[in-house]
Amino acid sequence: MHQHIEWDAPGAQSVAAYYAQHPEGYSEPRPGVIVSGRYEGANVRVKVEAYKDGVSIGSVAAIIDAQGKRLSQHGKLRLGDMVRLPDDQRAFEAVSESPRDDEG
Repeated sequence: MHQHIEWDAPGAQSVAAYYAQHPEGYSEPRPGVIVSGRYEGANVRVKVEAYKDGVSIGSVAAIIDAQGKRLSQHGKLRLGDMVRLPDDQRAFEAVSESPRDDEG
C-alpha cells in the first residue's frame, strides 16, 4: 500500500510544462530512476519502482527542506514510504543558496 500525499503544485518548476515545450528530451520514468515532487515546501525524491498511466510509484529516497537540510520525515511523509507521484505534480528541484549538510 502507498502513502497518500497531497503534493504541492510544481509551479514554474513543472516537469510536465517543460517537456510540453521540449518533447524531444522526454522519456517516461523507469524503475531505478529518481523523480522529484514538492510536499509542504520540501523537495522529495522518489525512487521509481513502477510507472503506469502517467504516475510514478516508488519509495521516498530523500526529503530536503528549503534550506537544503536532509530530513528523515516531514509532515506525514517518511523516508522509505511508498508513494504515487503523478506526472503533473513532478517538479524540478528548487535550488537553495544555503550549504547542504552533505557538503564538506
